[in-house]
Amino acid sequence: MEKRAGLSVLAVLIAFCCANAQQKTIVQGLGPESVKFSVEADTAWTSLLKRYSGWFGADGIYTIPFNGVEGNQSKQADSSLLIFSDTMIGEISGGTMQPGFKMIHNSVAVLKGNEPKSQNIKFYWNKDNKGEAESIFAPNTPQTQKGDYYWLGDGFVNTEGNKALYVFGYRVRNVSSDAFGFREVGNTLIKLNPGNAPYFTKQEQKDTPFYLTDEKSDIGSFGAGVYVNTKSAGAVSPDDYIYVYGVRGMVKNLMVSRVLPKNFDDYNQWRFWDGTQWVADMNKVADITNHVSNELSVSRLPDGRFALIFQVDGMSPNIGMRLSNNLTGPFGPIIKLWDCQPDLIEKTFLVYNAKAHPSLSKPGELLISYNINSLEFIKDLQKHPNLYRPRFIRVKFLK
Repeated sequence: MEKRAGLSVLAVLIAFCCANAQQKTIVQGLGPESVKFSVEADTAWTSLLKRYSGWFGADGIYTIPFNGVEGNQSKQADSSLLIFSDTMIGEISGGTMQPGFKMIHNSVAVLKGNEPKSQNIKFYWNKDNKGEAESIFAPNTPQTQKGDYYWLGDGFVNTEGNKALYVFGYRVRNVSSDAFGFREVGNTLIKLNPGNAPYFTKQEQKDTPFYLTDEKSDIGSFGAGVYVNTKSAGAVSPDDYIYVYGVRGMVKNLMVSRVLPKNFDDYNQWRFWDGTQWVADMNKVADITNHVSNELSVSRLPDGRFALIFQVDGMSPNIGMRLSNNLTGPFGPIIKLWDCQPDLIEKTFLVYNAKAHPSLSKPGELLISYNINSLEFIKDLQKHPNLYRPRFIRVKFLK
């Protein structure tokens, strides 16, 4: 059960956004979790990722500023790495995918500055010896089996540690031909040199113990979101720890761990929140809230509270926010930020994995992405070749 620490479910107003995605909605909470904000579609960022040649679609977008400054929006990075999971490479012409398209399992982009300008972003993927598109990151660890591939979790540049760029890799394996015929089978930490971007020809990959299973076949792992609470990352009132969030179970329960930057590679130094204190035993980690998504974010608001941004229940049309005074929770009730239903123009479409990108956000705002996919992927892509890509909204917090 979720711990609410005396917070009343009735203390917050659940906000429903208007079906017209261009119209702003202002919401005022009614209790200790009160928050006032406006929200609207960000057409500029959404248009930036609507492409017709080469990279033309992907999910799993995370943003990693190369300078490691994630929390101070007044000191934004000169450039950022954008990482994607399953990616479509090919050509769109006359509103149709052309023959020769290919899906790879991950790709990257480099964005100069923090504005959605097409001339400032470039997309990258590998190629095999026949010139065919291939993923940037492929599993290469002792626990990897043939056919395993990576979907990518969150990442950051460890400016107060070894200056390395870390990305969490979920090792995934196909187990059937069904639409959801895949399974996460392991958790990996990918260690990179930021100067080796964008192709990262030198990679250090290390299996981690941060993967949980139980007798009910519920699985979980860490890396869904990273909060770097250090001075060099721009954190306010930093405690100098790196907080790594994880998700487990069908109810999408949230967990949290932390480690000092200098010990990030030393898994024995990681500690897990058991609901009361930090412990060394990962199996004692507590569920600090629920109904989140496998990709998410935690960001500090101007008033000092922390906003957890996620897709409610993993794949519902609703983008949600929970508020807390602490990185460990307790998190309050779900505040509905946005209804993605207008994007679901086919009954086979689904929406998932909303998260904020504070390093691309203006002060007092959060730029939030969400992904669109389909249960009949190739069939729907033939009809809607640009369906499979992130969309964006912008939330402005009001005084």
